[in-house]
Amino acid sequence: MRIAIVSDAWEPQINGVVTTLRRTCAELTTLGHTAEVIGPDRFRTLPCPGYPSIRLALWPGPHLARLLDELAPDAIHIATEGPLGLAARHHCLRHGFSFTTAYHTQFPEYLALRTPIPLRWIYAAVRRFHAAAARTMVATASQQAVLEQHGFTHLVRWSRGVDTALFRPGVKDFLQLPRPIAIYVGRVAVEKNLDAFLELDLPGSKVVVGDGPALADLRERHPDAHFTGFKQGEELVRHLAAADVFVFPSRTDTFGLVLLEAMACGVPVAAYPVTGPLDVVQPGVTGVLHEDLALAIPQALQLDPAACVAQAKACSWRNATLQFLNNLTPLRQPAAATPPESAPDGHCH
Repeated sequence: MRIAIVSDAWEPQINGVVTTLRRTCAELTTLGHTAEVIGPDRFRTLPCPGYPSIRLALWPGPHLARLLDELAPDAIHIATEGPLGLAARHHCLRHGFSFTTAYHTQFPEYLALRTPIPLRWIYAAVRRFHAAAARTMVATASQQAVLEQHGFTHLVRWSRGVDTALFRPGVKDFLQLPRPIAIYVGRVAVEKNLDAFLELDLPGSKVVVGDGPALADLRERHPDAHFTGFKQGEELVRHLAAADVFVFPSRTDTFGLVLLEAMACGVPVAAYPVTGPLDVVQPGVTGVLHEDLALAIPQALQLDPAACVAQAKACSWRNATLQFLNNLTPLRQPAAATPPESAPDGHCH
């Protein structure tokens, strides 16, 4: 099968969406399919307001149409709701093509944090975007339930995996800091709710690995925390594996791929009981979920790192990709498609 994936999030960006698409494409190739991501790198772009490192395609419609015509895919998947996603949606509707979408990020909540637009208006616009798709893929059962409450339909599951060859337990003394070490890895931005972590009065050390628009402000307001900046590959793994607990203060993630990466390194999780952690963390085994992170963190420190590694190893990118493949629809299939037959369950519990 020849598959076109249209995404406003793509390399050189580094985030959970890009990681998911890159690993999915690699697995699709191994399975004998051809998958091509059409991202902003092929278009004239402008910086995203508030996120200058993220580039948005400028008037992508005509060029995107030519690229899709040249590729002649058997299936089209739209990964994001940005300019490229909107242009791909328009192209498919204009030609009567069936297509799938994915709900990767809590876009309504992100936008509501930055603008005075009422949340219900944003949800209405996002719901309309996805309503034209044959299927909308969501990562977790709790995210599916939330979207159904907001009136979304034809939702199907597409879970995630983790690269356990890269993310693995390592040497604890890589970080020469007072213990216990509580670490956060990810984008440093307002929607990640990092103040909820950094304002805690904790023994030991707090470490933040990542970059983003809120970094300078947080550094100034939390001089007691250690900010390493952006890390990737083996350097990221060494930082993560050297920690004693992974703190995930976000309330707006749809999955939280970094939770699996932390567990693969043998680091238990402390997080809020919200979408993402609820679906990934086994409470009392691989992490602690509590509305008070100050209580969750010391409890998580008591958990067995080996149990964290074992759960992460059960999360396969192959099974997640088979779910994705099974969710796709042929271009000429009517948009009112029936749900797919059962696929391997990518749920990590």
